[in-house]
Amino acid sequence: MIGVLLVDDHVIVREGLRGMLTAEDDLHVVGEAGSGPEAVALVGVRGPDVVLMDLRMRGGDGVTATAAITARFPGTRVVVLTTYDTDADILRAVEAGAAGYLLKDCSRAALTSAIRAAARGETVLTPSVAARLVHRMRGPVPESLSPREIQVLELVAVGCTNAEIGRRLHIAEATVKTHLLRTFSKLEVSDRTAAVTVARNRGLLD
Repeated sequence: MIGVLLVDDHVIVREGLRGMLTAEDDLHVVGEAGSGPEAVALVGVRGPDVVLMDLRMRGGDGVTATAAITARFPGTRVVVLTTYDTDADILRAVEAGAAGYLLKDCSRAALTSAIRAAARGETVLTPSVAARLVHRMRGPVPESLSPREIQVLELVAVGCTNAEIGRRLHIAEATVKTHLLRTFSKLEVSDRTAAVTVARNRGLLD
């Protein structure tokens, strides 16, 4: 039997999953959790083989819980089951140690097959998620801006001069220029307007 822990902050979702899994001869639901911290605690008590983990929960996110579970209980495999398929969500989950990433619109057959595969030590990904990861690995990864560089660029976006930015952030004007030069280099642009445009296109600025 493969022991499964269900983690989702919606009771009706957990009930639906439990109903599907209990119909399988080799799958057994060993517990349910409504938040990340509760899931980590239950893994220590129930010792599931596989955790079905929602990503965004009111009581504590699934990524943090995934990282804690994979670090403390290496024998337990975490499979993310979520409605979100953005690059950021996928990468955060994989980096936290998730063995799989499924979307909630997957079929019952795909879900149960993924649980069995994860229990065997395999990695399981929804096809669209796998395609996103492959595309990202093949393309260049943009260098990220630091929190301070984003602050400076936000003020540039509203029309502040270097001197005004320095006064608002309590840093020297020369430091503002240094931040901007680094930002230009990371975004591969040569002026302030282009930097703001590229940053907005990448979702770095509102």
